[in-house]
Amino acid sequence: MNTFDDAASLAAQLLARRWLPRTHPLVKRALIDADLWAAVTARLDGVGLRLVDNVYAEHVSVALLRPAETAVFGETGLGANNNLDLPRDGVSLLVVLWSLIVLPKRQRQINRADAATDSQGEMFAADKPLPTAASVAPVLSYRSLLADYGDQLGKKVRLDGNLKALERHGFITRRGEDIAEGPLLDLLLDYDQLAPRILDGALADVLARATDAVAAPALAAIQAARQEEPADDEA
Repeated sequence: MNTFDDAASLAAQLLARRWLPRTHPLVKRALIDADLWAAVTARLDGVGLRLVDNVYAEHVSVALLRPAETAVFGETGLGANNNLDLPRDGVSLLVVLWSLIVLPKRQRQINRADAATDSQGEMFAADKPLPTAASVAPVLSYRSLLADYGDQLGKKVRLDGNLKALERHGFITRRGEDIAEGPLLDLLLDYDQLAPRILDGALADVLARATDAVAAPALAAIQAARQEEPADDEA
């Protein structure tokens, strides 16, 4: 007979709250206790879910396993561009916000981690934590976002409605005129797949128009470094 143990408690909290911070006591334990992690994974697997973690993010969440997607959404749902009922301009806004926030954040986390490793030497480098998202993630200006992308994303009324939807779903947080990373922005969008498509695709030209005082120079630096990579490889 199953008991309500720590694995069940963590799984239940994730189902009820949708995400938990990595600082949550049970999440902290699961991240270092392989047995607890396996037990939580098994509990979630039994209902068609998987535990979603990302070392660069500050939360963990759950998502559907591939075999469960058809049962939940059906063939029609799987053919849609999203399963959150976001309109197309809402999905476009999500990708733009991800690009303006997560791309610079990830670059800063990697750069600072590399710098810490170089300064520490090899003995303790592996124990150095990554910089937190709060310390490196850009906080976007709503006015800059509206000025730069409002025309492409449905103008003010549509933009405001889609921002509310993205906040409700946990992708962003709003602080007055500021737009910041939400719990799910760096968890549910796949960096490895999305980043190259954005940086090497047509959206790179769109992002080059960004005027946000924090995000714009960070993106420009990333794109400049990326353009130099082939030259470095040839040398």
